[in-house]
Amino acid sequence: MGRPTPTSVIPAGSPTVFVVDDDASIREAIQGLLKSVSLKSEAFGTAQEFLRRKRPDGPSCLVLDIRLPGINGLEFQHELASAGIQIPIIFITGHGDIPMTVKAMKSGAVEFLTKPFRDQDLLDAIHLALDRDRQARQHESDLAQVRQCYATLTVREREVMALVVSGMLNKQIASELGTSEITVKIHRGHVMRKMQAESLADLVRMATKLELPSEKK
Repeated sequence: MGRPTPTSVIPAGSPTVFVVDDDASIREAIQGLLKSVSLKSEAFGTAQEFLRRKRPDGPSCLVLDIRLPGINGLEFQHELASAGIQIPIIFITGHGDIPMTVKAMKSGAVEFLTKPFRDQDLLDAIHLALDRDRQARQHESDLAQVRQCYATLTVREREVMALVVSGMLNKQIASELGTSEITVKIHRGHVMRKMQAESLADLVRMATKLELPSEKK
């Protein structure tokens, strides 16, 4: 136990549950449970072993023991966040207390389960964590697509887009930029086409994702 499953065994896009616990019997029990509901898993005895494993393309979550050799779970949670590794975490522990639970949940943990816990409670938490990771991955994918479209805009088209989503009319934009209304209409058409926006509301949503101003000052 504790050795990572070869990457080739896990189909691209398939959910993976990582288990980090220094108790081999706990790792085996959790992996057996996950196998019974057709969930792929990989188990590690230390946080360092997990860090050496590159995350797969599909959604994933981490079942993490709060007490580990060398570093505790809360410290590891902070270390992952500092390194920009976004993965939903479910804490398991035999020595939990309320302050520890509160700290873990405030730092973004999905659940904090005290051993012995019900199998269904763990499975429910895992499904919630995987759904959360799917949503995060979809958001990142959508944002990347919007950024790719935005990168195709010229400087003037970006100026027009910013003014359009701020609520300005074509004639106001023309006045602001010192150009003609017909030119603004042409640039606006280019923006809509390049951004693949079907409506002004659609363009505003994209601007929000890009953190462009969406209200007239």
